[in-house]
Amino acid sequence: MNRTTKTLTKFLLTAGLSVAGVFGAARALAHEGVDHSKAPKDALAVTDAVRSGTGANVYQSVPNWCQMPDERKTLGATHGGIVVDKKGNIYFSMDSGDKAILVYGPDGKFQRAFGDKLTGCHGLCINEENGEEFIYAAHLKGKQAIKFKLDGTVVWTIPIPKESGKYDDPKGKAYSPTGIAVAPNGDIYVVDGYGAQWVHQWDKDRKYIRTFGGPSTDAKNPEPGKFKTCHGIALDKRGEKPLLLICDRENRRLQHFDLDGKFVAVITDGLRRPCSVSFNGKRVAVAELEARVAILDEANKVISVIGDNPDKALWAKFPAKPEEWKEGLFTAPHGVSFDHDGNLYVMDWNQSGRVSKLDWVKPTASR
Repeated sequence: MNRTTKTLTKFLLTAGLSVAGVFGAARALAHEGVDHSKAPKDALAVTDAVRSGTGANVYQSVPNWCQMPDERKTLGATHGGIVVDKKGNIYFSMDSGDKAILVYGPDGKFQRAFGDKLTGCHGLCINEENGEEFIYAAHLKGKQAIKFKLDGTVVWTIPIPKESGKYDDPKGKAYSPTGIAVAPNGDIYVVDGYGAQWVHQWDKDRKYIRTFGGPSTDAKNPEPGKFKTCHGIALDKRGEKPLLLICDRENRRLQHFDLDGKFVAVITDGLRRPCSVSFNGKRVAVAELEARVAILDEANKVISVIGDNPDKALWAKFPAKPEEWKEGLFTAPHGVSFDHDGNLYVMDWNQSGRVSKLDWVKPTASR
């Protein structure tokens, strides 16, 4: 980076502008998932890291972070979620191939895969129980919930919640689970985001408890507590008591519910189709399908945006090809996870498969 670029970059960050948005078009095309050390000499190679965000929430992309397993030329379709375990290993679900979940190290090297013939796990969460971590998955293709050990062993599955009575009509919408969360007492919550727009709750022994939510009917003024694509769900432990945070994607908002399924509040609206969330202290990262990640503060206000793509033709574009990707800019963020150091992992909804790492540029005290 020359002196002029450095000076302009410093100015943009100070002014609270997105460096990615300004420089993105001038960057070399970002072929995440391609090992450029093995590419022909005349192939494009990405060497520049791109910063975006504002204030204390600036992030720097890690070029070519996600290396390919030996047998793959691309990852394959990514349409799922991401979680990070206590050791910093990254788990993300696949929508193609013969394995449900790929496991990567923080260095971007592929470690292993598991979940034979269980691809299509849409939303993920990770939960520690008596010192052991487990991955919970909303298995969209299998119309079930799954609990995995970290070695890939399936602990149990939960099928269609027929007890709810919401799927008795053969002409009604089929059960299509998209997200899952676990309460401190072990209760399990699954959102039917691509189906009938209900949230279902079971206890830790998989005994059905209740169903709540349901579809919103007023497109212009969607009812609080109702949904138009309840896409993602997570346990929000930032307040005095834990709450459920649900991504009401097509109503472009986030909603809080208590653990008994009672509506609490619409906490953020006007978002760009929120898909999933992750927490780091009081901050929330929101994967927005329309080409950015938003960072919210304790008051649930947007305080920074990461990787905002100025090319609207690429927003929520599943067929976007690697040659259309640009370093530090997203096309369709679908899964997101902080690691324990506040760095971000982002999965784009993409036919070739795209998973990115962005390092948190932690603010330093001024002299």
